[in-house]
Amino acid sequence: MIPTAPLRVRNRLTEIILAALGNTGARRELAELARADADAPGWLEKDERDYLRLVRDRARSAATALADRQPGAIRSRAEALDAARALFDAHLYFEVHELLEPYWRNARGADRETLQGLIQAAVGYQHLANGNLAGARALLEEARTRLDGQSLDDIELGAFTSGVARSLDRLVPFDWRLVPAFPTGS
Repeated sequence: MIPTAPLRVRNRLTEIILAALGNTGARRELAELARADADAPGWLEKDERDYLRLVRDRARSAATALADRQPGAIRSRAEALDAARALFDAHLYFEVHELLEPYWRNARGADRETLQGLIQAAVGYQHLANGNLAGARALLEEARTRLDGQSLDDIELGAFTSGVARSLDRLVPFDWRLVPAFPTGS
């Protein structure tokens, strides 16, 4: 599992990862960050150099997750959900939150609740990776409740919701193999 870095480092890396969804230059930057022998990026301050390995691990995970995806602008919620699946399944939960948040803000009704549930699940697993058991439990429980019986576009959420429930039943010690795959369309 890949925890997150402090806020400034986390946000900068997330910007690069999300830009890499659509931009080949950002993909090159991501690949460079992932190299074990690469110098620390210029945006990493001297007091943040202790997080270089974490940056490389997250960059490597993101580069691998995006390797089979053609770069291109995300133009629809369906495309955003597909990109979220790639990031979620690579354990890049914070990035899933950042990717889906604009769609959540613009959604209404059941779609908004369902997107919020997907975001809460992602953030819940991120809290778990960071050792925040109470935060993980609260968000995963809210996610399970919001997602129960829901669907979004052509995506059935039952298996994912059941997976989140299984995770809740076994938080300590947590087996990361219990994290369900992000839901996909039919």
